[in-house]
Amino acid sequence: MSQRTDKIEKDVNASTANKLLVICIDRDNDVGDKAGIKTPVIGRDACIEAAQRLALEDPEDADSNSIFAAIKTYEDLISKGYQVEVVTVAGVKDRGVQADEKILAETRKILEKFSANGAVIVSDGEDDESVIPVIQNVLPVVSVQRVVMKVSRSVEYSYAVFGKYLKMLAYDSKYSKFFLGVPGILLLIGGVATVFGYTAEIFAVLVSILGGAFLIRAFDIDRVWSSWSKPTPMGFIRMFTMVAGVLLILSSVPAGVSAVDQELFNSDTQFTTIITDKVIVGQFVSGAIPILWIGMGSIFAGTLLSNWIGGIPRQISDILRIIVLGALYPTVFQFTEIMINDDPSFTLIPPLLGGLAATLVSATILFKKYRKHKDQEMISD
Repeated sequence: MSQRTDKIEKDVNASTANKLLVICIDRDNDVGDKAGIKTPVIGRDACIEAAQRLALEDPEDADSNSIFAAIKTYEDLISKGYQVEVVTVAGVKDRGVQADEKILAETRKILEKFSANGAVIVSDGEDDESVIPVIQNVLPVVSVQRVVMKVSRSVEYSYAVFGKYLKMLAYDSKYSKFFLGVPGILLLIGGVATVFGYTAEIFAVLVSILGGAFLIRAFDIDRVWSSWSKPTPMGFIRMFTMVAGVLLILSSVPAGVSAVDQELFNSDTQFTTIITDKVIVGQFVSGAIPILWIGMGSIFAGTLLSNWIGGIPRQISDILRIIVLGALYPTVFQFTEIMINDDPSFTLIPPLLGGLAATLVSATILFKKYRKHKDQEMISD
């Protein structure tokens, strides 16, 4: 397998920069997760070793070829008389804001050792190139090079790739349990139901099972539940608070029903009349929201506690979630008072403004604390 490098319009020869930094970007941190290499990787020899180790761990990963392409670009620029250094920077597995922050911090760390006045970006796709505006905050980008792998386009190669994926679906338990297991269960149930003459009834069951399977896989509910139920202190906390919160949320329905004045009902009352009567709806919501809020609060508090014990840096969003929940309670409660007692609508404004102010002040304090903590970490690094 060989490689082809497509250069974007800008040419380094036309640039006024004479001290260049060739940066290979690995936004999802394959070089760290697969090869166990700590970034930033600085220097030709260190980059060659990183590319070789990554290629040995995963020969099909394109990032190793990107590193080799960066080294070749580095050697070409050296031969043209530039002062050049070649580096590899990486983000985190989940990409996103944390990956961009890590790449920015690593670039600043490199510039402390090599004060370049221009950057040449080498990447293997648009995902890595999305970090270019981040790098431009600290260093002008004078050229971008994308590494494109040359592969066989023959029909035989296409069949080989297709066969490889079919084999993965059949024998890899991570995929076969969904792509073979779910259809197999549906076919088995459908066959048994047809024999016993329950075709119409079982059709509804099959559609429900298939829809549930799609929802579980689409929203990663199975992975979330497996991570929440792991036998760790954090897992037990999340599982307990989740179950308790769901039970409280469900119990808010009978609490709301019992809060409704029974004199408002009679034997001839239609369901549409009940749900359109603002007094009935207001009394139901008024009776349900205390337990409903406690249930949601227990779920949010369990998530906050488990993340805090596990050292997961999500406490700001967890705390804000609880604050917003508490700030909304007076507004929702006043809304029920308007529906029940015909209070003026403007009485909804004070709790709404108060909740908004509490949320803004809390968010400002938390984000200032977070930035201060991040700045201290960067200084210590």
